[in-house]
Amino acid sequence: MTTGKVYLVGAGPGDPGLISLRAVECLKRADVVLYDGLVNPLVLQHAHAKCERTCRTSAPDGRILKQDEINERLVEAAKAGNTVVRLKGGDPFIFGRGSEEAAFLRKHGIEFEIVPGITAAVAAGEYAGLSLTHRDHASMVTFVTGHESPDKPGSALDYELLARLPGTLVFYMGLHRLPKIAASLIEHGKSAATPAAVISRATTPLQRTVTATLSEIPDAVANAQLVAPSLIIVGECVRQRDELAWFEQRPLFGLRIGITRPEAQAAPQISRAIELGAQPVLMPLIEIRPAADTGPLDAALQQLDEFDWLVFTSANGVDAFFNRLWETGRDARSLGRIRCAAIGPSTADALTEFRVRADVVPDEYRAEALAAALTPLVTGQRVLWPRTNRGRDVLPDELVAAGATVEQVVVYENVDATSLPADVLAAIECEQLDWIALSSPSIARSLAKKIPDRLRPKIGTTTKLATISPVTSQAARDAGLPVSAEATTFTWDGIFEAIQKASVE
Repeated sequence: MTTGKVYLVGAGPGDPGLISLRAVECLKRADVVLYDGLVNPLVLQHAHAKCERTCRTSAPDGRILKQDEINERLVEAAKAGNTVVRLKGGDPFIFGRGSEEAAFLRKHGIEFEIVPGITAAVAAGEYAGLSLTHRDHASMVTFVTGHESPDKPGSALDYELLARLPGTLVFYMGLHRLPKIAASLIEHGKSAATPAAVISRATTPLQRTVTATLSEIPDAVANAQLVAPSLIIVGECVRQRDELAWFEQRPLFGLRIGITRPEAQAAPQISRAIELGAQPVLMPLIEIRPAADTGPLDAALQQLDEFDWLVFTSANGVDAFFNRLWETGRDARSLGRIRCAAIGPSTADALTEFRVRADVVPDEYRAEALAAALTPLVTGQRVLWPRTNRGRDVLPDELVAAGATVEQVVVYENVDATSLPADVLAAIECEQLDWIALSSPSIARSLAKKIPDRLRPKIGTTTKLATISPVTSQAARDAGLPVSAEATTFTWDGIFEAIQKASVE
């Protein structure tokens, strides 16, 4: 068997958008991914491999994986012929023990490649509004570990030298030693009035930044109850924060929002939530599956030239229809003279992916508005509606009443997920999920079925619900769920706007 290769990859500091293109390429080709506890799990969406979490401190299950075990696992996986990605928070070589892993791989004849990542100090400073170097304030920056090897006989840190260095000092992994670090710097000559900052969970929606003088920063951090991972920054650059802070000012900053779309389709909503400063929590409430019986659709495709209109009420319907068209040896040319209608811009955008423009898109994105827009156009005409296996019948009823002949074919199935993920239930119970976004009536009903009775009092109080439309709101209320925010524009952006408005009221 051919020996595989190991990629020692930096995943960046926490924001999944800060991973490099090369790192994404490696994840896509990996057979095995071993990732650190500090790696944002959202980064793993780029991988299709088996992903194993390595924890040198206590993992959620209580297990601790020693560095020697990680080294052996890398060699074992590579010798089995796998392409292995060792995914590390920040940069693999900056206080990351990546060089130790590389040396172990070289010793055992395993080929490896280093993929640098954005190191936490640089990212944390910039996300907190601090420029670690500045031509007027800091011509140098020094990276220091606040957590030295326990095997060393004494500290290698020369606080007398560090206190005299001009510019910015950055301490990694030093939160638990902050009082000692601050006192040692002051003892060796650093002014007690020197500005200092501690940044916790940098570049994530949970980022918190505390600033104070060097003498006051230990108490300020203790009062704020900051947690690891945190970085300590000491220097004049901290004064820039009032002017340059930007990340924590995003409209949904710090809010944890449940994204209920099917997992395979949630990427755009996850990206948008992160862009707005929120922490997306993936909690798919429905699954999208191919139609169990493609016979009716195939029969309709054989007779496409007999239809005047194709009406789409979801992007899923568009994808399923055109994918089946392709699978049966046809393409968009088969539409000929058929006109197309889409319920909203997302569905219209899905059509453009197949180089088809929607002839009708209503101003209001719901079935009633689509029916109203089509009513004067379809009298005496044949309409094909590729749809899901469940949903409201408003659209066909209205079109038939207008004199159209409507044929409905199921092109995909909408199936309730079996249960809510355990981490989501725990987040609701611990009051750590601020909002759940509901993007369809079926998703609202699915949530109502899966919320345990013990957690129902928290829905609408510590965990609020935001819906995409009045129809979805009504479905939620009919199922016994209170609605705290409703989109006025019936899109996911509309949901996020409604959450933002409700959060500041």
